[in-house]
Amino acid sequence: MDFHKDLIAEYDREAAKTRKMLEAIPDDADLNFKPHPKSMSLGRLAGHVTDMTGHWPLTVLNQDKLEFAADHKWDPYIPASKAALLEKFDRELPAGREALAAASPEKWDQRWQFIFGGQTFIDAPRHQVFREMVISHLVHHRAQLGVYLRLLGAKIPGAYGPSADEM
Repeated sequence: MDFHKDLIAEYDREAAKTRKMLEAIPDDADLNFKPHPKSMSLGRLAGHVTDMTGHWPLTVLNQDKLEFAADHKWDPYIPASKAALLEKFDRELPAGREALAAASPEKWDQRWQFIFGGQTFIDAPRHQVFREMVISHLVHHRAQLGVYLRLLGAKIPGAYGPSADEM
């Protein structure tokens, strides 16, 4: 089994499923919609999903750690429109895939860290971080996006077989 080849194939499959979900956002959807006061807005969640195929793979694969000061204020990407969201996804996806394809076998066992305010939240082998914080994180938030779309009355595309809307 070729771990690297399999991981690239999985990334490609999950990215394609993600694009289908992003396409399912209604053109006229209110990107400020929240299903609950503690939830992210639709725009912020959809923007975060795009980060899982663009910004996050590059960070995990090209840096040894991500470190922020305790007073760091995250400025999340929130698209102005569905068209802007899809443009960002399409523009950034190839760089994430290229970084994944270029990763050397020895790189996978190197440790990667996420440190915030001096506290280490992640300190794990890069292969584990990539699986959990890129791919699994993408799938998790894509599923949340599906709930938002269902609440908005949009049709949900199938990810691992046909959805109820495709039957």
